[in-house]
Amino acid sequence: MSTKPDQEAAVDMNEVKEDHIGYVEPTTPAVSDMRDGELGAAAKPLPKSLQKLQHAELWLNNKLGIEQQGIELLRESDKRPPSLWNAFLIWSSLNVHFGQVPIGLVGAEFGLSLGWNLAAIIGGIAAGALLSAFCATLGPKLGLRQIVSSRFSFGIWGARLCAVLNVIVLGGFSIIGSIVTGGILDAVSNYTIGIELGIILVAILAYVVSFFGFRVIHQVEKYYWIFTAILMFVLIGQSASYVDASIPTYGTDSLAIAGTFLTIFAVNASVGVGWSTMASDYMIHYHASTPSWKIYFINYAGIVVFTSFPTIVGALIGNIAFANPNSSFAAAYASHGIGGLLLELYHPVGWAKTAMVLLSFSTVAGGAALSYSSGLSLQLLSSYSRAVPRFIWSFLWVLVTTIIAVAGRNDLSSFVTSLISIVGYWIVPFAVILLLEDQVFRRRRGYVVDDWNTPSRLPWGVAAVFALLAGYLCGGLPGMAQTWFVGPVAAYFGPYGGDVGLYMSAAISAVVYLAARPIEMHYAGR
Repeated sequence: MSTKPDQEAAVDMNEVKEDHIGYVEPTTPAVSDMRDGELGAAAKPLPKSLQKLQHAELWLNNKLGIEQQGIELLRESDKRPPSLWNAFLIWSSLNVHFGQVPIGLVGAEFGLSLGWNLAAIIGGIAAGALLSAFCATLGPKLGLRQIVSSRFSFGIWGARLCAVLNVIVLGGFSIIGSIVTGGILDAVSNYTIGIELGIILVAILAYVVSFFGFRVIHQVEKYYWIFTAILMFVLIGQSASYVDASIPTYGTDSLAIAGTFLTIFAVNASVGVGWSTMASDYMIHYHASTPSWKIYFINYAGIVVFTSFPTIVGALIGNIAFANPNSSFAAAYASHGIGGLLLELYHPVGWAKTAMVLLSFSTVAGGAALSYSSGLSLQLLSSYSRAVPRFIWSFLWVLVTTIIAVAGRNDLSSFVTSLISIVGYWIVPFAVILLLEDQVFRRRRGYVVDDWNTPSRLPWGVAAVFALLAGYLCGGLPGMAQTWFVGPVAAYFGPYGGDVGLYMSAAISAVVYLAARPIEMHYAGR
């Protein structure tokens, strides 16, 4: 079935197969697909400098096979789908790396018992992944990158706001991985080279992988995680005897304990939902005929399994580090962070240093994906930025995040808790809005994917931006529990608060969008 660009975006449910619900196949090459010397929908000539960049990108594609596809619509005839097994394994190297471990360690640092910490980890990640897995289904359906697909809810300008927020969030995840890596390499050198060298080295390697694009990343992610998982299992084996599951949660105030659990649950839910802004970036080569339920459950399983594993490892070594404040493990962590703790846990020393060197490079695969998706988001900022090749934007992003990582290398724990929680306050409303747009407002009329770069045929985005801000300001902030701020609702859960901003932002953004979107459709007609 096809729909001409000037027709109403309508799909008769009786004429569409179940696997194609909500999808309208493009039939004519959109002007917005033009890349060689033109600005897309406006078809205006590009400055000569940008034309030269595009020609250079084409030359590199011909010589090295880098991916030239940016944020443009990927048509069904151009898709080259990997196996569905890849849709599961893509999440392995994205998550099974040592940059994920500090998130599990935070619960122990906050005083949760091992059992409660594990419950918060598995439950939080499983809850957050519900939205990330849905967002992955939009890739095959629309043939668009994740932030680009948000134009069908947020419009042109609202999607640019989401792109900026996404770049910041992905930068934060990258910084965490870089600092962890730098600390490990510093420990291997007996604390002589400094964290900075490791941060810079991994940033370079991650960029090199992201440079080549989708296919290389898919292949790297498919196998890269295996040696990391083996090293983590060895770590568990060598340190299991030091784990003390009998240590209770710190404190006697049940309300305060509940607040701590809610905060750690929210941190892990934010990790699970954090992929919502990039999940479909790696699914767009699957055909629209691929059943959405398959894409959903494969991605859900991949996110939950591969995110939980390293986070649980973090909980175990966190239990060891904080079980006895007078132990050598506690002293090593207090003095040299995770790198020092690993040097104590692995044994003998020769094996410890070998394992740590290998683990230090585990963050490369995850960093490559973050670099790749950040470059795509930066292309979305304007017609001119879209003309700049993705790998140039990725380079600039890597440069800035590396500088920040070097500057903030000594304050990892507070950075993890503050950043990861704040991530969820806006990503949850973002994913909820995409879900409601797809399942409520476009369930019958579908999408005209040719409209992806035509502002006059896209929503104004007022309803989506309003719902996003309402969720963040009226839900996230009042329910926030951070070291630097405890919201009025969070403050009910003991002296340190309990982070409920994630749940409040989801509920408020959903209610506001369901009320505001029909009003926008009435006045905008789209």
